[in-house]
Amino acid sequence: MVAHMKTTVEISDDLLARSRKLLKQQGGTLRSLLEEGLTIILKERTGRMEKPRITPVTFAGKGLQPQMQGKNWEQIRSKIYPDDRG
Repeated sequence: MVAHMKTTVEISDDLLARSRKLLKQQGGTLRSLLEEGLTIILKERTGRMEKPRITPVTFAGKGLQPQMQGKNWEQIRSKIYPDDRG
């Protein structure tokens, strides 16, 4: 679980205005922009980057059905998309 802390940051009016303009054009939040910027600066100054958090993706199935065992991807795909001739 990731903990978040609220804090107050004082920045110049010009920097805030330019940030908001960029975010309006490209989307995103001021929070994400600040976090990205801090991450880049910390990487540059410490010489390393924090490892990204990877969330494992799992499913509750039991793998391939018996009739698909040993089949190649094209054979499996043709069963999933029988009308796809692409």
